[in-house]
Amino acid sequence: MLRRNIRLRREYLYRKSLEGKERLLYEKKRKIREALEEGKPIPTELRNEEAALRQEIDLEDEQTAVPRSHIDDEYANAAERDPKILLTTSRDPSSRLVQFVKELKFIFPNAQRINRGNQVISEIVETCRTYDFTDIIMVHEHRGEPDGLVVCHLPFGPTAYFGLLNVVTRHDIKDKKSVGTMSEAFPHLILHNFSTKLGQRTANILKHLFPVPKPDAKRIITFANQSDYISFRHHTYEKTGGPKSIDLKEVGPRFELRLYQVKLGTVDQSEAQNEWVIRPYMNTAKKQKILG
Repeated sequence: MLRRNIRLRREYLYRKSLEGKERLLYEKKRKIREALEEGKPIPTELRNEEAALRQEIDLEDEQTAVPRSHIDDEYANAAERDPKILLTTSRDPSSRLVQFVKELKFIFPNAQRINRGNQVISEIVETCRTYDFTDIIMVHEHRGEPDGLVVCHLPFGPTAYFGLLNVVTRHDIKDKKSVGTMSEAFPHLILHNFSTKLGQRTANILKHLFPVPKPDAKRIITFANQSDYISFRHHTYEKTGGPKSIDLKEVGPRFELRLYQVKLGTVDQSEAQNEWVIRPYMNTAKKQKILG
């Protein structure tokens, strides 16, 4: 199993190294396509390669015309099966953190929770690969208050690091009447205001934690971005009368996420390349929207 993982990782890095060459070849073929469609002469710098490039163009279809990136490979098989998530915490968690992780287990369908104990991260990642888990979610705390959440996609990444703020568990919600029972149906997702390239990347990481719901599911999970703080809300709804009469109940928990790093690798790979890291000056740029 270890040799297989090493081989797969090597193949993944090799495909990633070819992206620059594939992008350059794609640009050459794009220029030739445009020249042929518009009836213009072939660019001078491409005339020596015209015959070979036109032969490749004739053999392409919709799937192969546009080069794929390593980001496409990360979630290439996501639609083939439902996600399988492992939930764990930092070592020696407080009772509040344990309670919060138990509630997260119901948030993410097909999630399994384990006690961290003395296990190191590399052992956890290797175990998850062995048992075909698709993601690992780790929750951290500071002085008994949950303050960090790590989402690691397997087998190759990416890994997103979030700060956790304003955590309110189900039993801490003041309006007890609004707290309904915890449904385990696959939820519908609402992803709001993830308009930038990094925002779309973040939304892609979050949405692949959830399987496809049934059309009649009455459970809604919302990730709403405002000023780069992602608000998480969990509701259920029921039709109470006419077609426009709906009773909306907050089930909880609720919290805010703040993205501060995306890494091109798994959580155990300290040498993995950073795709994006928040910088100190980003906090002072009030007009700059990172996610949307």
